[in-house]
Amino acid sequence: MGRLVHFEIHVDDMERAKKFYAEVFGWTFQDWSEYAGMPYFGAVTGDDSEPGIDGALMQRQGPPPEPNQALNGYACTMGVEDYDASEMKILNSGGSVAMPKYALPGMAWQGYCIDTEGNIFGIHQPDINAK
Repeated sequence: MGRLVHFEIHVDDMERAKKFYAEVFGWTFQDWSEYAGMPYFGAVTGDDSEPGIDGALMQRQGPPPEPNQALNGYACTMGVEDYDASEMKILNSGGSVAMPKYALPGMAWQGYCIDTEGNIFGIHQPDINAK
């Protein structure tokens, strides 16, 4: 055991965060607040026939990350079909770039962004021609 099976993204504004992840990645949400005893929405990130996991958005219980601070937790990376189009959706939905697109030679394009709640996440487009 030890395989990652669930993730949680801590948010200040639940509706803003749900809108961001729905617009950028097409996620849908299920209200699990009754079970959690706080605002908590299950995030369905894709079809069960595809590799990946589902997670949740949960109400932040402490201060948000400070701008420009070093990452002090896990960073989730989302697979995308088109890096540039995904980055544009992120920017148009209120996110920003934390680390610009770079090549993982012979494997993929990778970069990191910041969501509307100040959380850092990665986007990754497989491409054997990346260099």
